[in-house]
This record gives sequence, structure tokens and C-alpha cells, in this order.
Amino acid sequence: MGTSTMKRWELDAVGRDGPHLRTVAVPEPGPGEVLVKVAAVSLNYRDLLVMESGMGLSLAFPFTPGSDLAGVVSAVGAGVTRFAVGEKVISTFSPGRLDGPALGTARVPPYKTLGGAYPGVLAEYVAFPEDWFVKAPTTLDAGEASTLPCAGLTAWTALVENGPVRPGQTVLVQGTGGVALFGLQLARAQGADVIVTSGSDEKLARAKSLGATHVIHREREDWVEAVYRITADRGVDHILELAGGPNLGRSIEAVALHGTISVIGVFEGFTVTGPSGPLLLKEPTIRGINVGTRRALESLVRAVDATGLNPVIDARYPLEALPAALEHLRKGAFGKIVVESH
Repeated sequence: MGTSTMKRWELDAVGRDGPHLRTVAVPEPGPGEVLVKVAAVSLNYRDLLVMESGMGLSLAFPFTPGSDLAGVVSAVGAGVTRFAVGEKVISTFSPGRLDGPALGTARVPPYKTLGGAYPGVLAEYVAFPEDWFVKAPTTLDAGEASTLPCAGLTAWTALVENGPVRPGQTVLVQGTGGVALFGLQLARAQGADVIVTSGSDEKLARAKSLGATHVIHREREDWVEAVYRITADRGVDHILELAGGPNLGRSIEAVALHGTISVIGVFEGFTVTGPSGPLLLKEPTIRGINVGTRRALESLVRAVDATGLNPVIDARYPLEALPAALEHLRKGAFGKIVVESH
């Protein structure tokens, strides 16, 4: 490997003070573990929430944030069979969730993810169990591949695993962040029409260039009324609810009879509200999306390689420039923001 130390971002306490870049020892892979040289980490809005509020998690300090990496296996521990040195891998957001229901109970819902209950990945090397990784796509670079574990898989779970979206249906995505643009690309690949909402003319124009069928400037017109106009009052078959909070009520208004609302985002709050009348009369399916399984991530990787899907990256920053990358994330990105280690 050639080095015994590495750089790693560590948080000493929750708050806006932010993490600190420190020099620490490169971890040794234990039995069943692989040591991965991190090439890229894509950031999620959740990373900000964890760093600034803790999100109610019991964090072990010093805490390393971040959950979504792409890298190369540089060493393996005893008993490892899934990967060999030199293979390119990406992380799984929910370690241990191989397939089927998430690991949790009614009293304690599943919450154990990288960069949360488990240590994060904003470092030059990580040593984790081999089951926490899948093989990376062959058609993407490391930065692009790092966007799949959370944003890509969330959209895939909503529209393909739980959908499935069919040709001729209409899908609405709210905003132009990472999950939204994956939703746009995946829905178009399935033959659906896609409506994108945003408060930015520039971002709407870029969404159009990615294949959006219709765009709605949500600050110039009521987006639900715009949906009625576009769909001749039929409504939308599938909505990626990315705002959360009271916006769920607007999605209930916009959804078609027996349509689906996938609840994903929390930008407008952690308590969702909505009108019971349209909910009862339209009989939609409202489903929370907790990212997805390792098996589904492997399916997404195969689909990416087969279709040539290219994740949208707004900006790439070096590992040392994480504070600037986080500030970009706070202001809002078109697609994903990636931090790269060389």
C-alpha cells in the first residue's frame, strides 16, 4: 500500500463548527473485511443534517460523516470471498440489508446506515465488512459511481422496485437535486413522461435538456394547477415527494386516482400533513422510501451499465475542500456534489 497514515474528516460534536481534517492511521482490515482506497464520495443533504443536528442518532465521536463512496479494494482480511485486491466497489447505504425488509421493529425502525449509526466514508481509506460493498459499474468513473448508493438507489427503489413505472405514465419530480434527476432519467428510460418543478429558470432549462417532458416554475404558478393543466385534470401517476412536511398535501392534490406518492425528502419538515378528503376519494398509495437493498443496488448497477445512464454531477471538490462542498450543498445543487480523493 505504501503508506501508514491517511487523511480523514472527523466531527468532535454536533453543530455548525463542522468536521476537521486530521491525519490518522490507515485501518487494518479484520476477518471478513476489505480495505478500500476511497476515490470519491457523493454528498447527501442528510449528511448536513447529521453534522448539524445529529438527527437524534447516537454518534460516536470523533465521528466521520458521509455514506456514499466509490473506491478500489487495496487489501482484504481473512476469509474474504466477494472481492479481490484491485476491484472497484461502491458502498451500500444500509449495511446488512441484503434483500427484503429493512432491519428494524415497529418500536425501533431501521436507522443503521453509514455516516450515522455506523462510521462514515469521508476519508482516504475505510475498512468495512465485505458485505457492505457491491461491484461498481464499469461504465462510470468513480465520482459518477459514488452517486448510486443513496440518491440513485432511492429513485430506483421508488420507480422500478416498487413501481414499476410503465410507458405512457406520468411521473413528477420535485426539484433538481440528486434523487430528482435520477428519477427523471430512470422514468424517461421506462417510457414515462416526466414533469419537473423548480424555482429556477436555469435549472428547469437544464432539466429539459435531460429529457423532462414538462417543467413548472413553482414560484410563478401554482404547481398543482399546472399539473391539472398539463394532464387535462387526470393528475400524475407517480410523484417523488422530495419536499416533505406540508408539501405532501399538495402531492395528494396532484396525484391521479390510484396513483403513487413516494415520500423521500424532508426539506420542508419531518412532520407530513395533508387533506383527508382527496386521500380517501383518490385511494392513492403513499409509501415511504428508505433507500433500498443491496440486491436492488446490484440491479441498478447492471441497469446503468446496460443503458449508459450518466449521473448528473454539479461540481467536484478535492477531499481537502469539504467545507466548500458542504456550502454548495446548502445552497442547492443541480444533481450531485462529489468529493474526490487522489
